[in-house]
Amino acid sequence: MTYPALMTDLYQLTMLAGYFREGMHDQPVAFDLFFRTPPYQGSFAVFAGLDPALDYLSRLSFDAAEIAYLEQLGLFEPSFLDFLKGFRFTGKVTAPREGEVVFPGIPLLTVEGTLAETQFVETALLNIINFQTLVATKAARLCVAAGNAEVIEFGLRRAQGPDGGLSVARAACVGGVQSTSNVWAGQRFGLPLKGTHAHSWVMAFGDELTAFRAYADCFPDSCLLLVDTYDTLSSGLPNAITVARELRQRGHELIGIRLDSGDLAYLSREARRMLDEAGFPQAKIVASNDLDEHVIQAIRSDGGQVDIYGVGTRLATCAGPGGGALGGVYKLVEYAGHPRLKTTSDPAKGTLPSRKRWLRAFDSHDQMVMDILDLESSRGEPFSPGQIAYDPANPQRHKTVAIDCQLENCRRLVMEDGRKLQPAEPLQTMADFAASQLKRLPEGSLRLINPHSYKVGISRRLLDLRERLQLAAEV
Repeated sequence: MTYPALMTDLYQLTMLAGYFREGMHDQPVAFDLFFRTPPYQGSFAVFAGLDPALDYLSRLSFDAAEIAYLEQLGLFEPSFLDFLKGFRFTGKVTAPREGEVVFPGIPLLTVEGTLAETQFVETALLNIINFQTLVATKAARLCVAAGNAEVIEFGLRRAQGPDGGLSVARAACVGGVQSTSNVWAGQRFGLPLKGTHAHSWVMAFGDELTAFRAYADCFPDSCLLLVDTYDTLSSGLPNAITVARELRQRGHELIGIRLDSGDLAYLSREARRMLDEAGFPQAKIVASNDLDEHVIQAIRSDGGQVDIYGVGTRLATCAGPGGGALGGVYKLVEYAGHPRLKTTSDPAKGTLPSRKRWLRAFDSHDQMVMDILDLESSRGEPFSPGQIAYDPANPQRHKTVAIDCQLENCRRLVMEDGRKLQPAEPLQTMADFAASQLKRLPEGSLRLINPHSYKVGISRRLLDLRERLQLAAEV
């Protein structure tokens, strides 16, 4: 997806014009992109959107039509518009891998460069990272709830516009939902396509059995029948079994049936019984109809026999408590070589200054213990096992990282001089990585209700720097 330069907020342009007029636009700075609260009342998020974000940065430029539009607004001086004609992103970006499990306060991206280029890209980066991370997190929660069952993304018709539908399919794959009904996404990202027919197919024929036979004739090797148009147990399933027998006589097998209404736990149990008794234990049972992770968990708890969950609306719109939007923010942490700190009457909205290293501590069983933010600079002793990590919201709370823990640096340089340093990983690789990281979380972290709260701490030298800057700001 190519994003235009004008995919931004007006204030990015007015600030940029102001910096240009004040002669500040070339000052070297660093910004951190992070979120403050885990989505969906959970304990974690799954990072996604990095490659689209890097593509945006690497291609950023203003074309003649965009410059002409800005000129006719009457807001900007000719010298500034001339400056925009050669505007590019030439900075560098540090980030984790897509699919990494991330937590509040962690700098997902650190963007370094001139004040002009790093400030201007704020809106687009937040748009891309916030949405795709939110979708990937929802997808991961759905997959956790589904257990060994497959989850398919069915959300295009309810997504937030065409680009939203495309982004949903991509980010959902990172989170573990690796197939889609979206043909555009299948073509664009190489995702497996899955789907069946609608109720209108059945209603367009004289009767249900005729409709099922016609569909089986068209697609004998990929026949999956929607069985709830009239009555699931007394009509839909018996007719599907009849067609399954006819397919088998011709050397084909019914792929399965889909349930799209009613008590899905009960109906799936009955469907499994009827299919098995008829000699079709391999036929899959697909369930859809406003599913989310809580409904899926309830179906499984009630003994449901669903093999595949098709999730549309509540995945594509990121619905649910604590969903809707990821509150990612983009804050200045260094200006002209000097650390910057936002102080506020609301402690939750304070920031951590300077460029930082993000470390993750693992115990002897390769399980995550906690994350630590430390200063990237060489001033003071780098954080190591055996040292204390402090709660950034309340430094009176702290934890010593055990001496036998292994520390892993979770970020790497992914862009320098405005160029990507390596090609994007395949989406399947990102999905596998996300699944492996979720398994390394502490016990209780994946619970849907009252999950374990994962600890993120800061080093002593980062704490000291923040306190010095806070005292200076109070003078």
